[in-house]
Amino acid sequence: MDAKELIFERHSVRSFSSDPIPKEALADILEAGRLAPSAQNKQPWRYLVFTESDKIQKLALNCGLIGLSNFFIRKAPCLIIACADTKANLKLNGQDYYLVDTAISFHQMMLMARSYGIESCWLAAFSEKKLRSYLDIPTSWRIVALAPFGYPAEKKSTYSKMVSSFAGSDSRKPLSDIVQFR
Repeated sequence: MDAKELIFERHSVRSFSSDPIPKEALADILEAGRLAPSAQNKQPWRYLVFTESDKIQKLALNCGLIGLSNFFIRKAPCLIIACADTKANLKLNGQDYYLVDTAISFHQMMLMARSYGIESCWLAAFSEKKLRSYLDIPTSWRIVALAPFGYPAEKKSTYSKMVSSFAGSDSRKPLSDIVQFR
């Protein structure tokens, strides 16, 4: 799969098969995140990886009320939580870069996953307070996003179709709305 195909055909997947992710594929996915660029090479990203079904199901129940819309994560064979250590931040022009850096790293992991036929879904609907408490992470860490990873199910569930529709996953602004040539 070339870069154009990886990017142009990427989409959020919310229905997964139960097939586990091979260890070598998961290692490459995590390595892709590790190799991402960051402001002054601060590398603020920290990842929590869950591959046991019972732990993923339990985590799904601890995302808070807003996280109930992401209940489909309980069926994914892998769940990765992207955190950023604010101690590894670079602040320029009044902007904290730990969020940007972690987002770049996490997206790089998602693209590497696609190269193996493994799909994902970027999720921001969770209660950071509730999830933070459940995970017992350091106070300097912020939870940036979480994503289920897995091979797509052959057929989308009704719930998956409904959530995808609600999220507007198929809607993209035209280039003319987002690009200015000067």
